[in-house]
Amino acid sequence: MDVDKLDVIESGVLTASPERWKQAESRFSVLAPLLETHPVGLAVVDDAAERLGVSRRQVYALLDKLENGTGTVADLLVRPSSGGRGRSRVSDAVEEIIAEQVGRHFLRRQKLSVAAVHRRIAVVCHGAGLPSPSRNTVAARIAALKPAMVARARGGADAARPRQAFGGVAPPIRGILDVVQIDHTVVDVMVVDEYERRPIGRPYLTIAIDVFSRAVLGFVVTLEPPSAVSVGLCLGRVCSEKQAWLQVHGLAGEVRWPMAGKPHRLYLDNATEFKSEALRRGCAQHGVALDYRPSGRPHYGGIVERVIGTTMTAVHELPGTTFSNPDRRGSYDSDAHAALTLRELERWLMLSIATYHERIHTGLGQTPATKWGTGVDAATSPPRVVVDETAFLIDFLPVIRRRLSRTGFVVDHVRYFCNALKPWVARREHLGAFVIRRDPRDLSRIWVLEPDGAGYVEVPYRMMANPAVTLWEHRAATARLREQGRSSVDESAVFSMIEQMRDLTDRAQTDTRRARRNRQRRNHLADRPSSTTPVSPPPHQREPDTDVSIFDDIEQW
Repeated sequence: MDVDKLDVIESGVLTASPERWKQAESRFSVLAPLLETHPVGLAVVDDAAERLGVSRRQVYALLDKLENGTGTVADLLVRPSSGGRGRSRVSDAVEEIIAEQVGRHFLRRQKLSVAAVHRRIAVVCHGAGLPSPSRNTVAARIAALKPAMVARARGGADAARPRQAFGGVAPPIRGILDVVQIDHTVVDVMVVDEYERRPIGRPYLTIAIDVFSRAVLGFVVTLEPPSAVSVGLCLGRVCSEKQAWLQVHGLAGEVRWPMAGKPHRLYLDNATEFKSEALRRGCAQHGVALDYRPSGRPHYGGIVERVIGTTMTAVHELPGTTFSNPDRRGSYDSDAHAALTLRELERWLMLSIATYHERIHTGLGQTPATKWGTGVDAATSPPRVVVDETAFLIDFLPVIRRRLSRTGFVVDHVRYFCNALKPWVARREHLGAFVIRRDPRDLSRIWVLEPDGAGYVEVPYRMMANPAVTLWEHRAATARLREQGRSSVDESAVFSMIEQMRDLTDRAQTDTRRARRNRQRRNHLADRPSSTTPVSPPPHQREPDTDVSIFDDIEQW
């Protein structure tokens, strides 16, 4: 390290041995008064030399150190002899061989041992007629290498990360909703179906946290792996008032959850669902900037990950927990002890988050609820709250483009039609392809963007008798029809197969976990009334719905 770059140099006050420091103190007490005498006579110098047991020449040398140094005791510290340490006794030719062989064989993913590298060095030196270095010499050269560089060469970037400083500059946080982090995790608990209370597997949790206040802004619990839809659902919770959601779970009177509003910036990891067109377009529509963690720097999402870790620790107290790993679980039978349904787990999470908001946060020195309130008071404008959560969600649903026919739209063999489409049918040749949004959790309706882009029209099945189904059921039925050799698939065949699959599931005497999970998907279909009224995208304000459906079932798309 270049000492010129150091702000303060350690002069030996702490590093000198007691003997060296005592010697420097005694010399300073004798010589310091001489600096005030000009000129210093020979008699005075000889007297000091006799008292210190040194020669006249050494006295003059020590006086020079004091006069040209800092004028302190440390100027008179005697440096201990290194005994030759630090000077290599190995020839330059051998040093070159050591460096070349270490780079070729040790700094590789094969991870050869020091002994194996030493043997190769000895062979090369013998062939060159040079003396072979000892094994300790080779080990010393390897130990002198930078640990992060060695870890990266032998184990890759992940192995090097613990040996590196965080680096980078995190985005500045000035107030509430300035930066919101979102992430997913598998919940460490088995849930049961709502009918037979038998285990159906582990759900997924998508959660969002406000970095400024550390308040949880919303979450979604699903049975399906994370997707762009689950991110959109979580954003809907983040941006909307929580009162109607709390009422559904009977918690409106005992839980306060005032945290809501559109984030200024979303901080996400690099997962595929965070880079979908639906998410990017939806965030752009609502003025939410997207920012991604720098590659290889997972600590940039540490705040939401710590919240997830804290939540999972609490989940381990629930019946049916799977714990964080098999070693901790031991002989505990998670399936046998499973007791909570998906809805009950969601309610438990609400209560847990409400408790978290009222506890002192060690990093803040106050509760997240108090910090949020302070942020609201300090903000120049109130948070941008979404009134119509359904309209907001539409902007994050997958996009499909279809042309209009006399009988409506056909999406994956299913026809959709309503009277609101009639004015467009006559001039359909001039309108081109319509933008359609579809919720994978419920295919019983689609949202069609009006030709002038003013808003969305909700369009139901053309055959109203068809049941509401998930995209998962639809794809499974289509695949089964193909397996049966059907060259063409129509709407009637698809729904007939879905009914057969449901009957088989319901009649199964031995209900496997997969069958129970499939039935649970169907039971959690959103139950909303059909409407053909155009749904205008925000920021148009609407009266909030009194019945907010619980989004429990997410499908990959």
